[in-house]
Amino acid sequence: MSTQIERETDGDWWRGAVVYQIYPRSFMDADGDGLGDLAGIAARLDHVADLGVDAIWIAPFFPSPMRDFGYDVSDMCGVDPRFGTLADFDRVVERAHALGLKVLIDQILCHTSDAHPWFLESRASRDNPRADWYVWADARPDGGPPNNWLSLFGGIAWTWSPERRQYYLHKFLPEQPSLNLFHPQVQAAVCDVSRFWLDRGVDGFRLDSVNFFHHDPQLRDNPARPDAELRALLARPKGDDGIPRANPYNMQIHENDKTRPETVDFLRAYRAAIGDRPSVATMAEIAADGSHALLELYTTGEDRLHMGYTFELLSAPFERTTLRALLDDAAKTVRGGWPCWAFSNHDVVRAQSRWGAQGRDPAFARMLVALLTSLRGSSCLYQGEELGLPEAEIAFADLQDPYGRRFWPSYKGRDGARTPMPWEARAPHAGFTAGTPWLPVPEEHRALAVDAQRADPTSALAGIRRFLHWRGRHAVLRRGEMRFLEAPEGVLAFERRLGAAAMVCAFDLGGEGGVLPGRFVAAEGHGSDNGFDSDVGESRVVLPRWGAFFGATA
Repeated sequence: MSTQIERETDGDWWRGAVVYQIYPRSFMDADGDGLGDLAGIAARLDHVADLGVDAIWIAPFFPSPMRDFGYDVSDMCGVDPRFGTLADFDRVVERAHALGLKVLIDQILCHTSDAHPWFLESRASRDNPRADWYVWADARPDGGPPNNWLSLFGGIAWTWSPERRQYYLHKFLPEQPSLNLFHPQVQAAVCDVSRFWLDRGVDGFRLDSVNFFHHDPQLRDNPARPDAELRALLARPKGDDGIPRANPYNMQIHENDKTRPETVDFLRAYRAAIGDRPSVATMAEIAADGSHALLELYTTGEDRLHMGYTFELLSAPFERTTLRALLDDAAKTVRGGWPCWAFSNHDVVRAQSRWGAQGRDPAFARMLVALLTSLRGSSCLYQGEELGLPEAEIAFADLQDPYGRRFWPSYKGRDGARTPMPWEARAPHAGFTAGTPWLPVPEEHRALAVDAQRADPTSALAGIRRFLHWRGRHAVLRRGEMRFLEAPEGVLAFERRLGAAAMVCAFDLGGEGGVLPGRFVAAEGHGSDNGFDSDVGESRVVLPRWGAFFGATA
C-alpha cells in the first residue's frame, strides 16, 4: 500500500504529520492586487506537496474588516472577496486532495468582528434574541469597567456601548468582542460553522486561542503578579505564552479571564458535534505560562481535541539545556495527549533570526526542520521556513500589525514574519505579485527565493525536502516514543522507539559540531539519503557544524 493511500485511509493520519502553515495574505497573489489569495494558493500547492508534508493549514480567509488581518471575522461561512470566492476555496481543497494533502483551516471561536451580524444584533438592545451571545456587563458605580481585566493587545479589556449602556468584553482588539461560549445557542452556532466547512471537504481545524474561550462567570478581578515573579518574567524577552514584555498584560495572573475549567466541557461538546467523521483532526492553539498541562488536558482522550501547540518552543532561547528541559517537561506532562511542535509561525519572530541570527546558513535551516520533525508529536512548518527565511526588518511607516504599532519600538509586531513568499529571485516583488505587495519584500529574501534554491542541491530547500521525504518512510519518527540520551555539551540526542524499531537522533545545537561517543550505524547505511552525512566511525559519530545524525546503536 502506498504512503498516500495509507494516509488517506488512516483516521490517525495527523499523528506525526507535518502540517505546512499558509498565511494567505502573503503566500501568492494571483490577481495582482498585492494581496495573496486562494487562487494563488492553488497555483503553488505543487511546491508544498513536493516538500513531503502531509497537510496544509490555511490561516483565515473569511470576510473581515481586517482590523486583525482576518482574525476578526464578520462571516464565519464565507470567503472575503479580497481572497476570492467559495468556489476558489473548493478548488484549493480539490487540488490539495489530488496532491495527497489534507486541509486544515482556522476556526476563531473566541470572538467575532464587531461588524458580525450576531454582534450588531446583540448590541442593539438587552432583550433581543442574541442579547446574551456576547459578554456584557454593567459599569461600576463610578462608570468604570466591571473589573481589572486587560486586553492582550493593550489597554483594558472592556469597551462601552452607548446602545446598551453596558461594557462588552474583548480579550484582544475592541473590534473583536468575545463570544459568550457559556450560552448553548452560541455553542450550537459555532459547531454549525465547523460542520459547514467539513461539508465542503476540509479535513480539520486549527482552533484559535483555545484557552481564551471562557472566563469567570462572576467577573472577579485578576490578582496582580507578585513583584519577584514579575521581575523574573521581565528578564526574558518573552514568556511561555509568547507575550512581549512591554505589555502590561504580564502584570496580572490571568486566572479569571482565561484558562478556565469550563473549556474542557465545551471541547467535549465540540468534538461530539463534529466527531462522527473519522479522518477529521483538530488542533488547539494554547497561549499560557506552563501550558504543557493544558495541552495534556485539552488533547487527552477521544472526546477532546486531537493535538495542540504551545508557545514554549516559539519563544524559548536556542540553547541545549533549555530546550532539553522544556522537552523533558513536555514528555513528563503530556502523557495521554499529543503535541504539535512549531519553531515559527505568523505570530512570532522567525526561528532563523530568533535563534542566533544565522543569516543564510542552509545547514542551520535544515537542522532546525530535522529537529522539529523528529520530536515526538506532529509539527507545523511555517511558509518560508523551508527556505531558511530570516525575519524581515519592517520600517514603522510600512507596519500594518496593530499589535506592533501599539507597542513600537519595544515590540515591533508580527509583520516581520508575514512578508510575502519569495518565489522568483529576479521577478518584481520576488514573483509574489504583479502589483504592490501589502508588505514589502525584503531584498535579502530574493537570494533565498524558491526558484534559486530549487536549482541548488546544497540549498536549505533541497536539504529540507530530501529529509522530509526520507522521514516519511520511517514510522518510528512519526509515532514512536521518545527518551533523551546523554550527549556532549552543545548536542541534543534522543531515541525514538516504535515496537522493535529504534532510531537515535542527534543534533548539533552549538554550531561547533560535536562528537557522539559509542558505536553507531547510520540509518539505511552511511551516506543515507536523509541529507545528513555525519562521520560514522568505529566508536563514535562526528557531527559537522549544524549537523544531525540518524541511526542506531551498533
